[in-house]
Amino acid sequence: MARHFPFAIGLLLLIPFSLAADVTLPSLLTPHMVLQREVPLHIWGMASPGEMVSVSFLGETQMVEADDLGCWSVYLKPAEAGGPFSLTVQGLNRVVLEDVWVGDVWVAAGQSNMEWALKETEGAREEIAAARYPRNRFFRVKKNTAAYPLEDVSPASWELCSPEKASNFSAVAYHFGKQIFETQKIPLGFIDASWGGTPLVSFTSLDAISRDASLMPVFSHWSQMAGEQAVTLLRLEKERKEFEETAAKAKAEGKQPPSRPWHPDFEAWAPAAIYNGMIAPLTRFPIRGAIWYQGESDASPERAPIYSRLFQTMIRDWRRAWRVGDFPFFFVQLANWVAGPENAWPELREAQRQALALRNTGMAVTLDVGAPKDIHPRDKRSVGLRLALAARVIAYGEKIEYSGPLFRQTTLEGQTLRVWFDQVGGGLATKGGETLKGFEIAGANGKFEKAEARIEGATVVVSHPAIAAPRWVRYGWADNPEVNLYNQADLPASPFSSKE
Repeated sequence: MARHFPFAIGLLLLIPFSLAADVTLPSLLTPHMVLQREVPLHIWGMASPGEMVSVSFLGETQMVEADDLGCWSVYLKPAEAGGPFSLTVQGLNRVVLEDVWVGDVWVAAGQSNMEWALKETEGAREEIAAARYPRNRFFRVKKNTAAYPLEDVSPASWELCSPEKASNFSAVAYHFGKQIFETQKIPLGFIDASWGGTPLVSFTSLDAISRDASLMPVFSHWSQMAGEQAVTLLRLEKERKEFEETAAKAKAEGKQPPSRPWHPDFEAWAPAAIYNGMIAPLTRFPIRGAIWYQGESDASPERAPIYSRLFQTMIRDWRRAWRVGDFPFFFVQLANWVAGPENAWPELREAQRQALALRNTGMAVTLDVGAPKDIHPRDKRSVGLRLALAARVIAYGEKIEYSGPLFRQTTLEGQTLRVWFDQVGGGLATKGGETLKGFEIAGANGKFEKAEARIEGATVVVSHPAIAAPRWVRYGWADNPEVNLYNQADLPASPFSSKE
């Protein structure tokens, strides 16, 4: 061993030189990106330990020394909307990012209805042909799960909104961005971090979940699912072997092999899995706000009861992680769909409505634009426009009506209940002037009956001849309800229940 010692010493002496590395930037910091306006601009990356790195943008240069791990980070002064600009990072090497714009950055996240591509929606051909918004850019986060918060997402690139690229964009984000750009005239960046068929808990950090004892059922849900999955994996392993044998035989015979019979997304249901792999790496990149479309995977009798608490926890969790204050958070309430007898879609919608108690939140009601037999309604334009209405008021300060009627309270008047609403938009109305539908009323026994309902100004009066002392009222309480209450801005009322 002694005769190899000098050679080992030589290798150790070479290590500092072999560790010398080019300056690198995270996946989000690439050409064509949009940086968030009016807040300090955060630029960070990796270099050799102790290496001096300079960052230059809009006439400002900041110097920083990489730490012992090679990490470095600088903040540049806030900038107004505009572009295109160049950003230069200089260390042992030089990195120049061209076509950088400053504007508003939005995170678009949730399930498949947020992920749903523009090319698969109503009016796609005409919309794609007119999709010439080069100052709007999209960054698609590649699907990834992790057991702990990651520092970076998988490599991807910012893409300009053009007819060539728009077809694969999130349709909801596209329509939201189109409306915001046309009204605000500022560059917009969208970071799409959606994953179809996944639960809310996977988008929430483990730290936030574990702080709240009332959220402990999420771990029992996961434990039960993991046990069931273990059995399923044994079956799928057999199916995999059978598939490979069948596929090999088909290939040898020149035939088309069968489709794979298994699905590998089980890991995406674990608590914090998507947060760790796809959300945490984004939180160093300042944003203007978030738009969210999710809930279908949680609309079950087991999961829906804690959705209200969990959803508000997630919103607070994201705001804490980004450290840019209570940024605007706009979400889509579940659309109408025939979910079957064992469902909790009404309870899930109510849980979503309750999140409006948080500051700077807005909700797009979509009961009238869903598809009863398709969980992926093709009308994504209405969804994006209604989210944009909330943003135009809450994020951009416009004075317009942005929401349909929202339940406020009830007052007892003899044998009737008077229902009061916020967001009446100049008054209440029914679609097409029809008789008011969708209201139910209950007495002390809690049994709801179809109510007689009529509009009186900005209120609705409900009653039932067999209920002399009404206590509770609800509206739209079904997976695919027949409802028709709107305000004068032609925005639909949210379902609700006054019974807690």
